[in-house]
Amino acid sequence: MNEMPPITDQTSSEQERWLTPGVRGIGAASLLADVGHEIPTALLPSLLTSTLSAPAAALGAIEGVSDALAGAARFGGGFLADDPARRRKVAVGGYTTTAVLGAATAGATAVWQVGILRAAAWTARGLRVPARNALLADIVPAKAYGRAYGFERMMDNLGAIFGPLLALGLVAWLGVTWAIGLSVIPGLLAAVAIIYAIRHTRTPTNRDKVPLKIRIRPVLRGDLGKLMASVAAFETGNVAATLLILRASDLLAPGHGTKTATTIALGLYTAYNVAATIASVPAGRLADRIGARGPVLVLTGGVAAFAVAYGLFTINSAAIVFLAVPFLLAGIGIGAVETAQHSAVAALAPKDLRGSAFGMLATVQSFGNLTASTIAGILWTTISPTAAFTYLTAWMLVALAGLVLSLRR
Repeated sequence: MNEMPPITDQTSSEQERWLTPGVRGIGAASLLADVGHEIPTALLPSLLTSTLSAPAAALGAIEGVSDALAGAARFGGGFLADDPARRRKVAVGGYTTTAVLGAATAGATAVWQVGILRAAAWTARGLRVPARNALLADIVPAKAYGRAYGFERMMDNLGAIFGPLLALGLVAWLGVTWAIGLSVIPGLLAAVAIIYAIRHTRTPTNRDKVPLKIRIRPVLRGDLGKLMASVAAFETGNVAATLLILRASDLLAPGHGTKTATTIALGLYTAYNVAATIASVPAGRLADRIGARGPVLVLTGGVAAFAVAYGLFTINSAAIVFLAVPFLLAGIGIGAVETAQHSAVAALAPKDLRGSAFGMLATVQSFGNLTASTIAGILWTTISPTAAFTYLTAWMLVALAGLVLSLRR
């Protein structure tokens, strides 16, 4: 009787085909960059209000302007990344500039200086996103897009977990200013990691070069355009995770006190990030295994998880076990959705427009999130939190219906 080859050997061989040095380099860059920018992000409120004696309105204005510029930069970074040679320069420059400018806020002596540095850092961060995603598509075969983008999302989510923890340790040891300044180290290491990835990528030829041109209609033709409509509906209901934390804090405060409620809510948010980290690679693996419809099916499952999560947030329950369910569902949902979105765009976009396609996706994500958070915040304040999450749930259902229709076609 013939013996089957060991499963471990098969798994190892499969990993070797897609988990290349280039993929590992991009994953490391995502992890280190997220650690690097999470430190100044976590400490920005303290720097502004305690060190510089600025009002809370200054923080809101700086973050609002920075997020808007990042969204615009992602669109511009898309057509810059259409050229394979140019996307390498944009990726390296984006990671390096973000690290230096983010850490430079430690030396700011006025609120306006913080605002300029933060906005410039976020603009550089927006420019690099389409270049990184297009670069990853250059490295792996199409049949492994799901696993590659799942790995990159997993590493990014790990950075979101480790960054705030490192910030807490550095503040306790050296203080806020030094902690922000030292964030340049993981940021620059991310730039080194992306250079390492580029060194393990095929060098572009002259035939690969494309002119610098904004292209929208060619990107939105065919299946990619239909998918982007459903993605836009999802992102219009994809609220910032800070509102999930606020919802949990408000529900828990009457029974636990404000301080304890905040601690529990942050613990639930950590569980959200852990769930997103764990879900990313299996979601990508599933998308690859199913075939051509895999990314859309995984995206549909992720959106469904969000719909259930937001529906549960409409219920006024202060039970910690109950609140853990929507946090975990939303974490699993974002891990699946982001992985599926990236792998679907890589598969459906024409090769010479891949940068523009990723730029379009990043722009839709950015401004959709801004719209969702703004409108949900208004509904929260003027009506109730239940009304806000009912609105968000409705958008999830619209996106779900669009994805189901696209699968039927």
